[in-house]
Amino acid sequence: MTGGVRHVVLRSVSADNILDCRQLEVEAWWEVSSPREKPDLRSRLSDVPHQPGVYVMRDRFNRVIYVGKARDLRKRLSNYFTPSRTRMADVKTRALIQSIWDFEFHVVRNEPESLLLEGQLIKDFRPRYNISFRDDKRFLLVRVHTGDAFPRFSLTRLKKDDGARYFGPFAHSGALRTTINWLNKKFGLRVCRPLNPGENDYKHCSNDVIKNCSAPCIARITREDYMARIDEACEFLGGRAKDLVAALEQEMQRAAARLDFEKAAELRDMVEDLKKTLSPTRSFERARSKVVTTIDPMADVRELGEELGLGSAPLVMECFDIANIGTAHCVASMVRFKNGVPDNANYRRYRIRIVSGQNDFAAMSEVIRRRFSRILLEAKKAHPDAEFSQENPLEALRRLEDESAPKASTFVRLPDLVIVDGGKGQLSSATKELQRLGLYDLPIIGLAKENEEVYRPGNPDPLLISHDRGALKLLQRIRDEAHRWANGYHQLLLGRRVEESLLDDCPGVSQNRKQALLKAFGSVARLRKATPADIAALPGIGAGLAAQIHDFLQSHGGD
Repeated sequence: MTGGVRHVVLRSVSADNILDCRQLEVEAWWEVSSPREKPDLRSRLSDVPHQPGVYVMRDRFNRVIYVGKARDLRKRLSNYFTPSRTRMADVKTRALIQSIWDFEFHVVRNEPESLLLEGQLIKDFRPRYNISFRDDKRFLLVRVHTGDAFPRFSLTRLKKDDGARYFGPFAHSGALRTTINWLNKKFGLRVCRPLNPGENDYKHCSNDVIKNCSAPCIARITREDYMARIDEACEFLGGRAKDLVAALEQEMQRAAARLDFEKAAELRDMVEDLKKTLSPTRSFERARSKVVTTIDPMADVRELGEELGLGSAPLVMECFDIANIGTAHCVASMVRFKNGVPDNANYRRYRIRIVSGQNDFAAMSEVIRRRFSRILLEAKKAHPDAEFSQENPLEALRRLEDESAPKASTFVRLPDLVIVDGGKGQLSSATKELQRLGLYDLPIIGLAKENEEVYRPGNPDPLLISHDRGALKLLQRIRDEAHRWANGYHQLLLGRRVEESLLDDCPGVSQNRKQALLKAFGSVARLRKATPADIAALPGIGAGLAAQIHDFLQSHGGD
């Protein structure tokens, strides 16, 4: 069996000289002696956004084997886990797909950033399935030393600590070279190589003749004026180029209006090169120990535990948010984070039943009561012989969680931290419900929206966490996810309400008018109580149609 596995692996990969034979023998032996079931990676695709970024593939030994970039991360990654892709791909791609044991992704702001990050990661990890970027060649930088007598722009690939200013790196080298040439002509900057040019150098230069240089070497321009031009060009490379780009676009339009299409095309290409060069990008530091990323979930979790004084990191957190659709529907959402990342399978939505109207405090009380009373009931059902009377419910549940740890958990684990979206009022309502259920010591906080203040029970003063700390960013991520989950429920209920409305049978009421009426009044029952004048106050509904709607609803008593 060992020899068979070794033969298959060697034949499928050695055709492209991908792996060293000895390494393959070791891995083949490890595969047989320590078999592991390959994880279902397709189930994780729902967590991947439709955004540009870089993805990293790892094998069973957690080694990086491939790094790629994509305009749409989810579409690109889904291609790797489509059965037809495995059958139709070439030998190298099939070997790659079969070797993928895990993947991670990193979202960036635009395509140039993805190119920069991809190249940096390939240089760091040198994945076996990557060919490009494996050499020591780096992206281009623009260098200018303002301490020179007459500075000039030059291109380099290595940043040195020499007192010069550097711009970049830039992903598009061709566009960058075109941009630098245009800058030199625009501001009359010298391109000659002598460090301190003089009259002898001027004799062999023709840039002054064709109006491409301000000729500082023969004092046709003072050094102060020349340095002012350098400063303007540096501001341009630093991203302050909107006015110049806009001027070029206007000149392009004027050339097109004069039917000078050759000039217009030249200006169009110049504008595109400028936009490529000056699109905002971030540089990424090289670090061989880990993949470059701006988020470390577990570090943020540990930092949050320290900021709140919990004594340990809140590995499991639940966040609650209340949302309203007018006065008709009041809903709540609960999202669960585990180890700093979303635990989508344990998200919950609630339709508030008892509270009528807009009362966020009462709604928060209801959803907290329903959530945690259910957890307590499920724990008692799962352990009917357990004794709860001699200890408080929180201690009992923690003890049962520890006892059930070696086995499959039969009930929902209590979170290590409860987060409510809101200030003192929402926090007070939630805390009272937890106390009624006996969960006195369950950590809970409130996150106010306006200034991102953290409120804690029994402490009137909010805790202010710096906005650059990972702890606050983690709270913001879980709060924003609760908003998103609630808004999705909003849309679902509103869609059902719109589709099944009595207004479908009302003459003169279109789909758009029906949605406007329901958003304004919340429900058909409230619309029936409105006067024709109230209805006519909505945009697009006149007095005649308002009277018609009013009469129709009065004659149809059912909602």
